[in-house]
Amino acid sequence: MMYDKRITNGRVFLDGKFKKCNVYINQDRIVKISEDYFVAKETLDVQNSLVLPGLIDPHVHFDLNLGNIRSRDNFYSGTKAAAFGGVTTIIDFLDPVDNVEDLEKAYYERLKEAEKSCIDYFFHATIKDPKCDLEQFVLKMKDLGINSLKLFTTYSNSGRRTYDEAIIELLKLSEKYKFLLLAHIENDSLIDLNPNFKFNCLLKSRPTLSETKEALKLASYVEKYGGYLYMVHLSSGNTLERLKNDFPNLINKRFFIESCPHYFLFTNDFLERCDGFLYTLAPPLRTRKERTLLKDNFKDVYTIGTDHCSFNKTDKDKQFLNDIPLGIGGIEFSFDVMYELFQEKVIDKMSKNIAGLYPNLQDRGEIKEGNIASLFIYEIFDNFIYEAHNATDYNLYENFKRSGQVTYLMNRGQFVIRNSEFIGGKGIKL
Repeated sequence: MMYDKRITNGRVFLDGKFKKCNVYINQDRIVKISEDYFVAKETLDVQNSLVLPGLIDPHVHFDLNLGNIRSRDNFYSGTKAAAFGGVTTIIDFLDPVDNVEDLEKAYYERLKEAEKSCIDYFFHATIKDPKCDLEQFVLKMKDLGINSLKLFTTYSNSGRRTYDEAIIELLKLSEKYKFLLLAHIENDSLIDLNPNFKFNCLLKSRPTLSETKEALKLASYVEKYGGYLYMVHLSSGNTLERLKNDFPNLINKRFFIESCPHYFLFTNDFLERCDGFLYTLAPPLRTRKERTLLKDNFKDVYTIGTDHCSFNKTDKDKQFLNDIPLGIGGIEFSFDVMYELFQEKVIDKMSKNIAGLYPNLQDRGEIKEGNIASLFIYEIFDNFIYEAHNATDYNLYENFKRSGQVTYLMNRGQFVIRNSEFIGGKGIKL
């Protein structure tokens, strides 16, 4: 039999470990994995490089509308950068809405914006202080093919907060209709939006206690009412330790935990720099002690998302915190920095674990026969992060050490990155 493509002599990531073997592809599917050599129309000999499943980023904000400004990476520049980072699928968000009619409108608007994506994509719905029948909202969401819904427990100042009564009802509905309820978790009453706070006061404005207290409350709701809740961007080692100690039977079974690379790399010390405004995001960077605790409990983090929300220096160069758009970029280098820290332990958290949460990703996230041929080649050699491919004018990860580089990326059997060069790709909505 003649295969379309073969990837030979690689160290392929299979079932949590690397194995020297070859991967055979027909059209958009992996059809054979073997130590034997078979003929193919096209051969890529990767010479002991790592062959890894295409990463899935479950948390990005491309072309995010913040009213007076939009995030600088759109679906083209953001997904191009993502491809250089080994990512073959991203999950973005619909704009927050409070009723069924606006949900449908938000979906079709986002769908249009995403058409320029270079890799595959789909969306989380987002709800704010709902003013409608929640079951009808969920049914419309499901009708649109969306299986996840994000809410905020804070941002009451901008009308985005969802209050406890609605959260409890949504948890019950997530049990009934089998969808994932995502939550930005901070206690609204513990956040201080003092207009005189400068950027180095971010941790004072949004303290660790705000995250920990609210996360424990929501976990208690899951325990009492059921449902499936996914905590986005956990920032605090203390929060993670309290959750796993107080709710061991829920964690990553019904209460899933996502964290982000920046919480493992940076601390609030960076806010004291003269360019500390570049490190502003919500939840904020925590103390060195919190970062150490987060690293020590890494095995209890279920997924890694980037929360990529990029701006230019001039967008963020403001003295007062309330004038700064919160968010940072980093999708291109997230695997680099996390693999440097945790080696193969991070791979499933950026691929297989995420795929298992979404019905439209069941044939992705692993290199195995029958799965979609979305994967990347990571050539191992010590180097430093330098050139970025996104749309912003700075890169927080510049000069960070890494153990390799993405040299090839394939999505649905077609190369998007070849020999470290972007050759283009056309993403589809999953």
